[in-house]
Amino acid sequence: MTFSGFSKEDFNTFSIPGLEGRMEAIQTRIQPKFKQIGNELVDYLAVQTGNEMHLHIAKHARRTVNPPNDTWLAIADNKRGYKKHPHFQVGLFDDHVFIWLALIYELDFKREIAEAFMDSFEELKALPASFVISLDHMKKAAIPLEELEMDHLEHFRNVKKAEFLIGQHFSPEDSIVTNGAKFMENAKQTIDPLIPFYHKALQARKTL
Repeated sequence: MTFSGFSKEDFNTFSIPGLEGRMEAIQTRIQPKFKQIGNELVDYLAVQTGNEMHLHIAKHARRTVNPPNDTWLAIADNKRGYKKHPHFQVGLFDDHVFIWLALIYELDFKREIAEAFMDSFEELKALPASFVISLDHMKKAAIPLEELEMDHLEHFRNVKKAEFLIGQHFSPEDSIVTNGAKFMENAKQTIDPLIPFYHKALQARKTL
């Protein structure tokens, strides 16, 4: 099965009240699509990065009361998990799809990776103008790439819970989101210019 696109029903998942009902919808509506997307991107990223890559689909297992406001897949070079490693994410909130190179707060060697990105600040700023930055993967808010400042990377380096995610947001109504072939093409187009930064993160991770 190939990915056919996200539907209005997928985004409406996040209006379902209660943990049990929302999780059931995530598992039946969205996670099968994540598997389709993820399987293709795992193979693509393995070729593009030269690393064996592994698909992880968020289980939200720690939640006992509050239903998740978003859900995602992650692709990393570690089979056991992704949170401690540089990884790529594809996921959705109720009002957008996100595609990220994600460096979240559990990241090992966060200081070294942040400094590698600080050294590459001008290269980051030269990424496509449509790119956005998130400093907290739990929040919807993102800033345009043009507003990225060195202070953001210093904050990422210095603050334990700080995060840095870079990529794109897409509206639910965008044909890129509703058309599976277009989405996969744009996912790869988003990922491609981020691969050099993924490699920088891996290299920084191995410096110690």
